[in-house]
Amino acid sequence: MNQTGNISPTKPGAGDRSRSKKFTPIGIIFTLAGVLLFAYFVKRAGVGSVLDGIKRLGAGFLIVLAISAVRHIARSLAWMKCFEEPDRLGFRDAFRARLMGDALGNIVPFASMFVSEPSKPALIRDRVPLMAGLSAIAIENIFYSLSVAVFIFSGMTALLLTFHLPKALRFASIGGLIFIFLLISGATIVIRKQWKFLSGALEYVYGRGVARRWLETGRARVSTFEDRIYGFYERNRSRFLLILILETCFHLAGVLEIYVTLSFISFALAPTFFTAFILESVNRVINVVFKFVPMRMGVDEFGTGKVSGILKFAETTGVTLAIVRKGRDLFWTAVGVAFLLHRGISLRGAARDAEAAIAKEAEKSAAALPQVRTNESG
Repeated sequence: MNQTGNISPTKPGAGDRSRSKKFTPIGIIFTLAGVLLFAYFVKRAGVGSVLDGIKRLGAGFLIVLAISAVRHIARSLAWMKCFEEPDRLGFRDAFRARLMGDALGNIVPFASMFVSEPSKPALIRDRVPLMAGLSAIAIENIFYSLSVAVFIFSGMTALLLTFHLPKALRFASIGGLIFIFLLISGATIVIRKQWKFLSGALEYVYGRGVARRWLETGRARVSTFEDRIYGFYERNRSRFLLILILETCFHLAGVLEIYVTLSFISFALAPTFFTAFILESVNRVINVVFKFVPMRMGVDEFGTGKVSGILKFAETTGVTLAIVRKGRDLFWTAVGVAFLLHRGISLRGAARDAEAAIAKEAEKSAAALPQVRTNESG
């Protein structure tokens, strides 16, 4: 970190370079596959028809951007609420870090799915300690993940009960509902019982000599995270409702965004908040399952187009909706990149710096772990 408080570029070590070389070909493959799928589905929907829909949206895109800003604001505020005294994060720093981290996730191929969230606290470690930021972002992501699971469960249930689905999609939806129900139930039990099953599993594997080099630091980091997360659960239950409300605002803004977009681009059928709700739940599924595909190229057009047909919209309308979402993502990605460049950080440099900072923090945790255990046994 330099004297101005900005993050200084970090030279990657051999491990970082080897990981980058390993992930780069995979990232290129997924990117090319996504571009080809995108081109195919746009062509099938009709380039002219898609362009007409975008033209009908016109200045309405500014409304879409304003609504999407609410989503970023909601999750930034939720992240702020996951910090504990004496550490506090201001809204401006949280908002900027969120946009910068998301920019990394949208642009850096494949490996970004492992860097995007951790990079957010790493980019503002001149404001709050890195471990505090990492713990807070982990806690916020737990709340977010639970809200996503409930949102997807509700949307899939509504789709199953209201519309006639192809047999394969119906079975897949039922299987998905069962999985989500078990996931939510399991997560609730683990949190309430405060089971340290992750660190326990890693200690078991480490004790048998498997992946000892990685687990030497990884198990300490996981153990520290579990302690902080369960400690937050014990000390801050009064914040839970507010955090969940903020996460709910994120999803409701997504529904409103789709409703507004369809109001502009859908000719034959007027949208309702119910159809917008189902389409947003599908969008959440696509984001979760295909996070490794940059910008969800191709898969978003395919999934949204297919479900739009089930909801009686034209498939072209669904493809256009997915493209409008990409335009929105590109706008916020550009804002995030601008913030990075303003701080003199490149995309690759930010990703490397985040990895290096997290690795350094993990080494500190590993070094402290034996002392902590000695004190506990004494």
